[in-house]
Amino acid sequence: MKRIAIQSDDFDVAGELAALEALGGGGVASFTGIVRGEGGLVALELEHYPAMTQAQVERIVEEALARWPLLGVSIIHRFGRLEPGARIVFVGAASRHRTAALESCAYLIDWLKSHAPFWKKEHFADGATQWVEARAEDEAKAKEWGEERGRE
Repeated sequence: MKRIAIQSDDFDVAGELAALEALGGGGVASFTGIVRGEGGLVALELEHYPAMTQAQVERIVEEALARWPLLGVSIIHRFGRLEPGARIVFVGAASRHRTAALESCAYLIDWLKSHAPFWKKEHFADGATQWVEARAEDEAKAKEWGEERGRE
């Protein structure tokens, strides 16, 4: 099972987990990212180029499937204007054993955080806006996996 969705709509975490659990493996690992509301943030706006985003996420999922013995992967990443508390991303992986599920889930979210082609703009209560810059710690985490891809 391979599910990749780049969408504006919210998603059902329980449904995604149930689909992965139904694959009959011994372990399911997941990560759900939530928009933080600190510092007066009232919204996070995400933009992307659909064809490019889909292709790059497809490629990294294929790499994870080749690297670990996975039964299934689910990635959902939202775009558009999201308010604090909104779900922004889901990554789930199922495998016969926990190590593959846990490692692949971490690999996929680290890659999404550092290399997925999304542009993020923060909107604040005082009317100010700012584009979110890449964080050095996210880049370093991705490099731990030996990944330099996603920058073409």
